Amino acid sequence: MDQSKAPVLEALTAYHESGQIPFTPPGHKQGRGADPRVRAVLGDAVFRSDVLATSGLDDRTSSGGVLEEAQALMAEAVGAEHAFFSTCGSSLSVKSAMLSVAGPHEKLLVGRDAHKSVVSGLILSGIRPVWVDPQWDAERHLAHAPSAAAFEAAFREHPDARGALVTTPTPYGTCSDLAAIAEVCHRRGVPLIVDEAWGAHLPFHPDLPTWAMDAGADVCVTSVHKMGSGLEQSSVFHLQGDLVRPEVLKSREDLLGTTSPSVLVYAALDGWRRQMVEHGKALYDDALALAGQVRARIDGIDGMRVHGRADFCGPDLAADLDPLQIIIDISAWEVTGYRAADWLRERHRINLHVADHRRISAQLTHADDADSAAVLLTALSDLAAHAGSLRTGRPVEVPPPSRLRLEQAALPRDAFFGPTEQVPWEEAEGRIAAEMLTPYPPGIPAALPGERLDKEVLRYLRSGVEAGMVVPDAVDTEAKSIRVVRER
Repeated sequence: MDQSKAPVLEALTAYHESGQIPFTPPGHKQGRGADPRVRAVLGDAVFRSDVLATSGLDDRTSSGGVLEEAQALMAEAVGAEHAFFSTCGSSLSVKSAMLSVAGPHEKLLVGRDAHKSVVSGLILSGIRPVWVDPQWDAERHLAHAPSAAAFEAAFREHPDARGALVTTPTPYGTCSDLAAIAEVCHRRGVPLIVDEAWGAHLPFHPDLPTWAMDAGADVCVTSVHKMGSGLEQSSVFHLQGDLVRPEVLKSREDLLGTTSPSVLVYAALDGWRRQMVEHGKALYDDALALAGQVRARIDGIDGMRVHGRADFCGPDLAADLDPLQIIIDISAWEVTGYRAADWLRERHRINLHVADHRRISAQLTHADDADSAAVLLTALSDLAAHAGSLRTGRPVEVPPPSRLRLEQAALPRDAFFGPTEQVPWEEAEGRIAAEMLTPYPPGIPAALPGERLDKEVLRYLRSGVEAGMVVPDAVDTEAKSIRVVRER
């Protein structure tokens, strides 16, 4: 295929040049009806290109095949057999993939470090999760994706599982041995789903971790807005092999997706694919070189430890690391990452990626350059100079790995939709959670519907909130009370 083409962008150009007059949604009619105060902030171009996908970008029957051609170009660009665009983010894409592999009450092996969107998929579908434990780094209180051996053991115990789902890279940039996990699945004739939301850029440079399709995964979900040039909510899910049928995957996406997809999101996806095919190697040559320089400079700041492969990769840890995720341990200062991140935003207008009880992180992409790196380094140096004033004396009480793993006492769907009540957190020990309790970011639930709560996890959440942790999906975001299954 001609990878210099961008069908969605070309169709938009043709739409504008032909002078078409819409008597359809969107009601702003290419911005003519938008409040001038809104246009002053968003710009006229946003409204001008916000048109319908059908009876707009394409005709009523989509006979132009605009979206189909753009998706085919994406699949070819990354070496997949099929690609599907989503304007509802990877949160929808991963649910579509799950529903294509397992149905209500059927088993699916899932890494317990899964994102909350996976848990939402379990709640909606009634799939029975078989949790596979991550690789726990007890020294650093950090989870890496589960190993192939862990999936092998889970399949031996649950041979009727319909497939497996693993999240890699993690929000901390660490990656699992996907080829080995794929081999475990395929030996049993079942598919592997990879939630690779943080890895949309991986196909475009040889020095980045192996991307899921190259490793043999069956379905791979990517968030192009995270590490690529897509707009927020842009996602692509890719398919290869014959273990998941493309028409099944498409029908599941159609079940969950919007009937009013954003052409703006489609256009940015289309343009990003062309950009990566034509310039991705050179862009990531520069990005990786910049990341190496920034890592070295930050590691030289007193009290900051930049984690690299030596810390995160090895036996019983991760298989690889994306160096563009710069993970900085500041525990030597006895300052939480929450406090440090808030200080940097307030004082330097710097917004960081992940902040946890002992770390902060900065995400670099192909868009960064020496100027943005200099701003980051200046802010981090100033943070180090003020570290002493940021201590709160409120450490987060992080349980050992063995106590973070809760018993799955009920199906997530049954616990979420069943009779519930709100109880003080001190009285929630031993009760079955009816909600997700998710420190965010990175969005991995500490407890999820159907799990039996214990005092260590409850105390972790409460001490975390007191130290600045955000738990946005809880009914009580301060975790002073917890929604639990009502006891008979």
